[in-house]
Amino acid sequence: MPKVYLRTFGCQMNERDSEQVAQMFVDRGFTVTTEAGEADVVLLNSCSVRDQAEQKALGNMRQLGKHRKTRPNLVFGMMGCMAQSRGEQLFEEVPHLDLVVGTQKYHRVVDHCVELMRAKDEAQMDDLRIPIVDIGEEKDSQNTIRDHLTKEHGVSEFVSIMQGCNMKCTFCIVPYTRGPERGRPISDIVEECRRLVDRGVREVTLLGQIVNLYGRHEFPKADGKSPFVQLLEAVHEIDGLHRIRFTSPHPIGYKEDVIEAFTYLPKLVDHVHFPMQSGSDRILRAMHRPYKAAKFLEICARMKEARPGIAISTDIIVGFPGETEEDYLETKKAVELVQFDQAFVFRYSPRKDTPAANLPDQLPERVKEERNQDLLALVDSIVERKHHEQVGTVQEVLCEGPSRYNAARLTGRTRTNRIVIFDGDPQRMAGHLLDVRIQESTGYTLYGDPVMNEDGASLAGPPSALQMADSVRI
Repeated sequence: MPKVYLRTFGCQMNERDSEQVAQMFVDRGFTVTTEAGEADVVLLNSCSVRDQAEQKALGNMRQLGKHRKTRPNLVFGMMGCMAQSRGEQLFEEVPHLDLVVGTQKYHRVVDHCVELMRAKDEAQMDDLRIPIVDIGEEKDSQNTIRDHLTKEHGVSEFVSIMQGCNMKCTFCIVPYTRGPERGRPISDIVEECRRLVDRGVREVTLLGQIVNLYGRHEFPKADGKSPFVQLLEAVHEIDGLHRIRFTSPHPIGYKEDVIEAFTYLPKLVDHVHFPMQSGSDRILRAMHRPYKAAKFLEICARMKEARPGIAISTDIIVGFPGETEEDYLETKKAVELVQFDQAFVFRYSPRKDTPAANLPDQLPERVKEERNQDLLALVDSIVERKHHEQVGTVQEVLCEGPSRYNAARLTGRTRTNRIVIFDGDPQRMAGHLLDVRIQESTGYTLYGDPVMNEDGASLAGPPSALQMADSVRI
């Protein structure tokens, strides 16, 4: 039985795409392996958001080339955003590469790999290379990402609801690597979620490059509700599904109906990842982010009114071309005002063929690093304080199974997306909602004990609409 090794770099969209590709290999009789040295096919799913991510993928692929010495017919392939943007150029950068597949051709990967394996076998030549490049556009490619690789404790899964982006922020390469917005039909997404629930999944995360703009070109509004809110309502109706997350929204699509959805859809978790990017209006304009900082802050305030206790996380770029000390302090001020529950802070990284790469006043790396470390220190202090405030409280935790770093303990997430580590039986608790009393906080991780009832069980249920109505107002 042939084996495939698949490693993913980058965002949740890449993780979801890799899962689809892995399942297609399994359907064709392959076994997925974690050891590249025993594989017949080695694939990397790449990211282009930052130069560091590209260099990491390239370095890993070059290092993996050593396995061709013992397995001369091994097929090497690169998928994803870097594959899309660099195309044939990757064959020059990685001499042993056989396959380059773009973001709209994931459903073709297995066919290409089987073709290459067959050609190498029939030729009976060591290190035969027949390079294949497949990076063209394909109509309805968004509808090909629908299968999931079965996992032992598949409690939470990503569901891709759309592909592409039309916003074209000046720092971002994604619109050029993933193409324009294309949404899947609501019925197809709901059916995929139902199949996942039938397999034991209890939480889904709806994925889109700008998720709250889902379907705006394909589907009409209904009763004043956007296609995205219509989708949330439809997924919410699935029996057996406990939680719904989505990522990542954009302020331009964060309308009244999205905010209001948090007042009547209790399965929507108490967490939103909401990229701000900058707190300076001048920098937001340069980024081609069509909102002002005040609008972003207003939406955050409205979300906190609609769902008391909601956690808000964000993405922030420091060191964008032309960013002055005053601009940076505006960003820092916004972080202090919102009190984000988590923030991913990135130094600006010029990306090939993006408008920002050609802007004047590119900042030196020293300044970027200073601002990055300064803002991270502020974020860390806020996050640590908020986590310590959880000690002594009882939190609803969805148990995901054994902890990644300590298999003897269990892990799960609160409705506010905080990681909790606790003791218990994975066979009995995985996939269940548990009441856990938080006993300790160490920075970004909480530790606790399940709260047992009279029967010795610790199983909470999903909150009812009535419970939500008692605590949520807009």
